[in-house]
Amino acid sequence: MKKTIILGIEGTAWNLSAAIVDETDIIAEVTETYRPEKGGIHPREAAQHHAKYAASVIRRLLEAAKKKGVEAAELDAIAFSQGPGLGPCLRTVATAARMLSLSLGIPLVGVNHCIAHIEVGIWKTPAKDPVVLYVSGANSQVLAHKAGKYRVFGETLDIGLGNALDKFARSAGLSHPGGPKIEHYAKEAKKYLHLPYVVKGMDLSFSGLSTASTEALKKHRLEDVCYSYQETAFAMVVEVTERALAHTGKKEVLLAGGVGANGRLREMLNSMCKARGAKFYVPEKRFMGDNGIMIAYTGLLMYKAGDTISLEESKVDPGFRPDEVKVTWISEKTENSETDFETGKSPAELLKSGAEALVFLETGPEGKKQLVKERIPKPYRLKEIDERIRKERNRTEARMLSEARKVGVSTPIVYELEDFRIKMQYIEGSPLKYLLNPELSEKGGKLLGKLHSGGIVHGDLTTSNLVLSEEKRLYLLDFGLAHFDKSLEARGVDVHVLFQTLESTHREPEALIAAFKKGYASTFIEAKDVLKRVEEIKKRGRYS
Repeated sequence: MKKTIILGIEGTAWNLSAAIVDETDIIAEVTETYRPEKGGIHPREAAQHHAKYAASVIRRLLEAAKKKGVEAAELDAIAFSQGPGLGPCLRTVATAARMLSLSLGIPLVGVNHCIAHIEVGIWKTPAKDPVVLYVSGANSQVLAHKAGKYRVFGETLDIGLGNALDKFARSAGLSHPGGPKIEHYAKEAKKYLHLPYVVKGMDLSFSGLSTASTEALKKHRLEDVCYSYQETAFAMVVEVTERALAHTGKKEVLLAGGVGANGRLREMLNSMCKARGAKFYVPEKRFMGDNGIMIAYTGLLMYKAGDTISLEESKVDPGFRPDEVKVTWISEKTENSETDFETGKSPAELLKSGAEALVFLETGPEGKKQLVKERIPKPYRLKEIDERIRKERNRTEARMLSEARKVGVSTPIVYELEDFRIKMQYIEGSPLKYLLNPELSEKGGKLLGKLHSGGIVHGDLTTSNLVLSEEKRLYLLDFGLAHFDKSLEARGVDVHVLFQTLESTHREPEALIAAFKKGYASTFIEAKDVLKRVEEIKKRGRYS
């Protein structure tokens, strides 16, 4: 039986890379890398580089394949990176792909660059159904497959981690690429410096961290700043990955993207996975950065699923989001998640083993059940970062639970507070994620409207943090990231985090979001402006 053979071309940014693969083997690969004389990438110069070398790369690739016994006439399709990426670079590669398609008389396959990083990682590791931490220059996302798409559970709200590292490196006078230089200097550090740690529910922000790190260079050793920057940024992305792991119930984590070459990041993810009983996978470094192999292999999966495109449909999309792609080549039966949000039943495990804390019951005064929430140490996080965060979030939770009740939001009553432990009222009921329907989503909207009207932002709004009691009252929990903030931006991020949860883990999210908006508008006068800001925030996750 003839094997399917695909030629793939990658050219979203630095690398112009082409490869030929079949179902089991990499037949050939050729890469030419754009290297500017100074500073970061210049899109037009990069595109000119790709245009200059495109014919040579393809010719050398076909020659290498011929030596392996594969002729150009045996190719089944041409795959190319359709986005996200730098517009000029994408257009250059798309033109080359179209010309090959026409000259060989074979179909085109437009590949999402982000998904290609995931698929090559799954191909080259034992991973089957992982939560994916994808960190590259312009992209930083936590994704997992659910109901026919790679859903985004969390992402950067401003700059990608790789670009953030490069931006700081330039301010420190380090040559490109900055990530490896920062990793090198971090190993020579003598102390940790306090830097901004910005996690907003499932989302992240790196711009403040980069600015603070640049300022720190004026007073501190480069080695200490690099170490502190790296420890802080990586702890943030690992925390969000752990949150997605806890929320989905999946048992694997895959690291993808060029920043994944960093040894410390791998070490931290492996530590987190061991603590949670999950398996951690990372492919060889050659598959981490942008490469033609990942485009060719993902193109092969898509071609076999019938996902080819016409010339008219081959227009590139610099902001092509992974959650826009219908993943027709994966059967839902391959998902390993132990969580089924449609059953209406909570898993029979300990009361809760969340990303931040262990939650269990104990008998209090008069024989009443009370809930104990203990924020446990995270071995992947530096001790100085870990203790500060756990104390801050514990104190914040106790205070904001009380403040939320003052504005009409149902929350548990706090009985006792320690540095890392909090005792509170136990609410008999089920998390909304197991029961959700439009009626309950509307109730959730009303609840958040009341919270925002009182000037409070929850900071971690997911369907795991809303509980329907046996008396059918909706309670809001987990206020560790809550704070007072009346800005449009903060409120918009709050709603955006919830919408991400609905889109990533629940069926028919459109109906749930519409119902939530209705409830939200009924209790919050500024709802229209906030919902408009939510749309703007979502677009920031796009490649830039």
